[in-house]
Amino acid sequence: MKACGIVVEYNPFHNGHQLHADQSRTVTNSEIVIAVMSGNFLQRGEPALLPKQERAEMALRSGVDIVFELPYQFAVQHASIFAEGAVKLLDAAGCSSICFGSENGKIEPFIQQLQLEKDQRPELQHKIREQMKLGKSYPAAAAESYKQLFEDQSQLDLAKPNNMLGYQYITAVDVFSDKIKPYTIQRTSSQYHDESLNHSFISSATSIRKKIFEDGVESVKNHVPESTYSVLDKYLGNHGQLLNWSSYWSYIQHILLTNSPSSLERIYEMEEGIQYRLIEAALDSRNFGEFMHKVKTKRYTWTRIQRILTHLLTTTTKEEMQSNHSPAYLRMLGMNAKGREYLNLYKNDFTLPIISNLNRNHHEQCAIDIRAGRAYAMGYSNPIKRQEMIVKDFKSAPVII
Repeated sequence: MKACGIVVEYNPFHNGHQLHADQSRTVTNSEIVIAVMSGNFLQRGEPALLPKQERAEMALRSGVDIVFELPYQFAVQHASIFAEGAVKLLDAAGCSSICFGSENGKIEPFIQQLQLEKDQRPELQHKIREQMKLGKSYPAAAAESYKQLFEDQSQLDLAKPNNMLGYQYITAVDVFSDKIKPYTIQRTSSQYHDESLNHSFISSATSIRKKIFEDGVESVKNHVPESTYSVLDKYLGNHGQLLNWSSYWSYIQHILLTNSPSSLERIYEMEEGIQYRLIEAALDSRNFGEFMHKVKTKRYTWTRIQRILTHLLTTTTKEEMQSNHSPAYLRMLGMNAKGREYLNLYKNDFTLPIISNLNRNHHEQCAIDIRAGRAYAMGYSNPIKRQEMIVKDFKSAPVII
């Protein structure tokens, strides 16, 4: 059985994700689609709308066959580390291909770009450093450097966010896997950051989340698969809330105002004295949005600040993150009947162990994931639901469809 890997967040699973999963199976001629999915905190430094188990259920009810969790150390990271962790997991799970969505929609320009970069890597790194000295964030500096070096030679626009992330997958495959073949499909309709619902078939996850918080789950019923709507509606009915950064503002403010700058400096990605700026903004902000607008600069993007705050909330240190360079296990979040058949046939060939019960695992990466789950639980205002979430990693079995 051929398996295609996809890297996802599903916050929440929507019609574009359905198309991606279906087309990935088709273009790679695979019987199985394996998703590596971020856990309760996401790559751009955001708490997920609802927990990883429910997001895995959405995917499995819409045709994905297996969902593994991308450990926190790789999920809440720069694109290159995010891609590296995901590709290593897909390789360990026996995938023969990876398929990602991109603005470009053709794989050849990605392969060409990789060769161009290999030929000029020292000059590229120099240009990126020079751009960052001008006060640009790393993504902006990298995009400008790629443009300056390769604009006349490359057909790939790396200023587009999905092209850039896809390029990181291509780079990771080149370095870490000799058996995965990359594919890409054209992203359809709404772009990642679009905040307005598209009244055709596909709306962005950003616009769907925004609409949910403004007008309720019912308002997005026509923009997500029926299974997603059902899971969202049931979860909201049982728990009374979905989560965003506003759910954690009091905790963030408390941490910033009760810790010294020197202790905050231990937190991963807390660099260049930004803790002083965070403390100052926390003293004078009434809510999360106000705080973010006071902290954000050209160098410190919204995403970078959110990632710092995520690490602050989870007490994740530089030392911890620097000691983990590769995923140590495949954390099973769920599977359907086809996924179970695939595992029965090939799990003995996997190069990482499969785990489903954190009670029996004590690897350092598990410890950080457990801590992240407990931090995520703090967003629930209902103390009973909060306590349920604190122990969810220990009591939840994989979702079986």
